[in-house]
Amino acid sequence: MSWQLASFLLLAAALLGGFAWYERSHPASRVLALVGTLAALAVLGRIAFAAIPNVKPTTDIVLLAGYVFGGAPGFAVGAVSGFASNFFFTQGPWTPWQMLAWGGIGVFGALLAWLSGGRLGRIPLALACGLCGLGFGVVVNFGSVVTYGDVDLWPRYTAYQSVSLPWDLVHAGGNVIFYFVFGPALVRTLRRFRTRFEFTWKPSTRPAHAAPLAALALAAFVAGGVAKPSGARAAAAPTPVSYLERAQNADGGFGGAPGQSSVDLFSGWAGLGLAAQGVNPRDVARGPDSVIDYVARQARALVRGGGADRVGDLERTILLVSAAGLRPRAFAGQDLVAALTARFARDGSVLQQSNLTAFGILALRAAGTPRANPRMRSAAAWLARQQNRDGGFGFATRGGGSDVDDAAAAAQALVAAGGHGATVARTVAFVRRNQNPDGGFPLLPGGTSNAQSTGWAIQAFVAAGVRPATVRRRGSRSALAYLRSLVGPDGAVQFSRTSRQTPVWVTGAASVALAQRAFPLAPVGRSSRVEEGAATASSDDGPDAAVLVPIAAAIGVAAGAGALVVRKRARG
Repeated sequence: MSWQLASFLLLAAALLGGFAWYERSHPASRVLALVGTLAALAVLGRIAFAAIPNVKPTTDIVLLAGYVFGGAPGFAVGAVSGFASNFFFTQGPWTPWQMLAWGGIGVFGALLAWLSGGRLGRIPLALACGLCGLGFGVVVNFGSVVTYGDVDLWPRYTAYQSVSLPWDLVHAGGNVIFYFVFGPALVRTLRRFRTRFEFTWKPSTRPAHAAPLAALALAAFVAGGVAKPSGARAAAAPTPVSYLERAQNADGGFGGAPGQSSVDLFSGWAGLGLAAQGVNPRDVARGPDSVIDYVARQARALVRGGGADRVGDLERTILLVSAAGLRPRAFAGQDLVAALTARFARDGSVLQQSNLTAFGILALRAAGTPRANPRMRSAAAWLARQQNRDGGFGFATRGGGSDVDDAAAAAQALVAAGGHGATVARTVAFVRRNQNPDGGFPLLPGGTSNAQSTGWAIQAFVAAGVRPATVRRRGSRSALAYLRSLVGPDGAVQFSRTSRQTPVWVTGAASVALAQRAFPLAPVGRSSRVEEGAATASSDDGPDAAVLVPIAAAIGVAAGAGALVVRKRARG
């Protein structure tokens, strides 16, 4: 077999494998829309700078797409943009190599996010963009050489690479500049898009040959999508957030299902689900009262109550109040943290129960209690001692049967407390062993998958630094894909394939995992609206949109000119 044939076979396998990977990830409609929008923006970026050889923002957009959304979407954005843009620049044997190079850059972006936990700073990401410019040249140059025969392949490739090095350096330098111009704003905005924005594609009525006008229209569409959230979610496709907003009662609380009387348990979980999705619970109200107002009315009873149920409500309320950006030490005239601290025994436990102790640790951390606090350290030490031989945890103490929910809660608590890496690793391994072939997780080993246990498992993986999309048994979908598949047409998350029990509770709890968050949640900013049934972006969303709108508009204007240049060259 010749080098030429082998290279083309490997190229075809890589492209087919990448697209199959993307399809097997079962992307949600929101991810599909985002991939399409980013690919369109990458295409426009290439067209816009056609007059400046090898200077284009396409590589940066692809890398950041993979960095934010993961390997499969990143590959799709890169490969699709390479294919689509060549309808303007002419298709040829170089197209598959460009698709592979940009697709690989999207995967590389996901790898960077995985290695760094998504915490790379400006300079490392800018350097990564520059490195990708050089890497793109390496791949495409090899494709150009091997396309025209495999005789003296490596000497010809070395000479070709040397001659093209100045062009590749221009590509790399342009990538670095582009990143500093719009990269950080794009990363922040894409992260918000991932959970808080919806797009609606509308077919174009323009003639197919009107390339400049089509480019300008598409740029205007992208600019509009960046600048404007989906508005009232009633006009967009139903989501778990919109379902929870519709299910809220007039008193601000939530029942187990829409129309049922408000209960602390369901209200707390609905509020936490909204907060995880980036919606401040203080902004969600169907009448004069928000869910925080409802919870505030229960504060005195929480402080005075002493049973296990009341302790659990107290811990959950501290998590919710903290996520809403309020102070649980001075909430509704009560010191919730002091009341919870009093529930801890001398040995560090809360009522000798692993579950309550784990949530107690999470609540204290949410309220700002430092890890070095003696109460925090003794509680974490007691909890770690309750680990069973199989690596899991039960509801109470060591020796009881392990289950996924309590093991996942303990893992999050020990990560939050710090200093228990080995215990956390064994716990995560226990959870992982219990994944079912459908990708979901059961409460008890060997049981049927359900949304809440799967959500807890995902939160444990997030806390431990494991990407949920990578957690899957051989031949099965990921845990995240399984959970997404339970989102119904009304936006509610059903408990399992055969049950829709307590949909508000299930949707609230699952929303934390759908957002790929772990406890304790960071405080959410306030939004500028207080309207019934609507949830817009928080007040800190404005600057990102303000940065990206002119970028998209400028790309659109330049794209029209770039398309004219390309067509003129094609005629010549």
